[in-house]
Amino acid sequence: MSTTAGAGVDPRALEVLFTAARTPSRWTDDPVTDEQVAAVLELAKYPPTSMNTQPMRLLLVRSPAAREQLATMMSGGNGAKTRAAPLSVVVAADRRFDEEVPRLFPHLPDARGFFADDAFRERTALFNTALQLGYLILAVRAVGLSAGPMTGIDAPAIERAFFPDGEHEVVAVVNVGVAAEDAFRPRGPRLAFDEVVRTV
Repeated sequence: MSTTAGAGVDPRALEVLFTAARTPSRWTDDPVTDEQVAAVLELAKYPPTSMNTQPMRLLLVRSPAAREQLATMMSGGNGAKTRAAPLSVVVAADRRFDEEVPRLFPHLPDARGFFADDAFRERTALFNTALQLGYLILAVRAVGLSAGPMTGIDAPAIERAFFPDGEHEVVAVVNVGVAAEDAFRPRGPRLAFDEVVRTV
């Protein structure tokens, strides 16, 4: 993959990914295919994580029974949003991601030792899954779909129902699909530069 120093992104791409993109409140009936999900992951897998760790795991909730079960584990209006979306994706952190480290770092045979401490390994899993979740949302937008991430969830209940191995921690549920017309509410306020930046 080649890169060009100083190359920027087309303004239209910036709108699609950032400035014009919002979370939809309604969806069309268009399905989200496995091929589209694969295209999303093909983009989302490249941005940086610490030590190239890749702890994010996705559960595609497609069947009516599983969708209804998941909807009962959502907070407030998130249950209705889950029932209405073409696809709901449960995003979880794999606490045993370190088992992949030898394959990801073939030049560092002892790299798995970096994660021998359980607390450090879990922090690494959660932090990098959160990073990957952000990349996932941008990748969903990049392929022409919309994303509705939700953290108003009963994560322990979802873990018991869908990750009974006890090795995954649910981070969020993301609804994915094609946004319906007039599906977007006015954008909420954002903090200004001077409110979030200090220079020392």
